[in-house]
Amino acid sequence: QVQLVESGGGLVQAGGSLRLSCAASGGTFSDYTMAWFRQAPGKEREFVAVITRGGDMSKYDDSVKGRFTISRDNAKNTVYLQMNSLKPEDTAVYYCAARLGLVRTTAVSFGSWGQGTQVTVSS
Repeated sequence: QVQLVESGGGLVQAGGSLRLSCAASGGTFSDYTMAWFRQAPGKEREFVAVITRGGDMSKYDDSVKGRFTISRDNAKNTVYLQMNSLKPEDTAVYYCAARLGLVRTTAVSFGSWGQGTQVTVSS
C-alpha cells in the first residue's frame, strides 16, 4: 500500500496561485493512477483532477477546468496540482489519492489517501 504526504497548502488571495505536491512511498508509483480531491467544511469530499499512470491523460472537474493542472513526475514519485486564478470557493482541505488500475473519479474508488493540506482563498 502506497503512503502519501501532501504539502504546499496555505493562505492566498483570490486570483493567486498555489502548487500542491504529493510525495508517494512504499509502492511502485508508476503503477498508480493518481488524483486530487477536496473537502470543504460541511461538504462531502469531491473530485478535482486525476492523471493516468504514465501521465499521458488527465481529467478535471468542471469547476477547476482551465485553472488547475495536474501533473506527475514518476522519477520523483510525486504528483502535483498547480492551481491558478484561485477563488474563495476553492477553499478546502485538498487530498491526494492513489489507486491501482484505470482512471476513476469517485472517492470510493481510491484506496490510499494522504492526510490532506489546507488551502484557504481570501476574497
